[in-house]
Amino acid sequence: MERRYAVIGIDNDMKKYTIAFGSVNIAMKAQSVFRNQGYKTEVIRTPKNLSSGCGYSLVFYGDIEAAIEILERKGINFKSIMENFRPG
Repeated sequence: MERRYAVIGIDNDMKKYTIAFGSVNIAMKAQSVFRNQGYKTEVIRTPKNLSSGCGYSLVFYGDIEAAIEILERKGINFKSIMENFRPG
């Protein structure tokens, strides 16, 4: 399957990602799906450097490839993904 997005980020050992969604409802749906599978998440306002507009994002800790597969399997659309550094 062809990917329609890019993961923007840096390479480091501590992986934390911000996944932007079009609405708080979609972000909360994704959060519920991830939490049911044991992933740590937080819903936040989308950072301005990730997307324009007033969307919401999910901070995701873990394997982003697994997260993308879960979102695609559940039919949950996202706008973009940014990799962040999570200190210690």
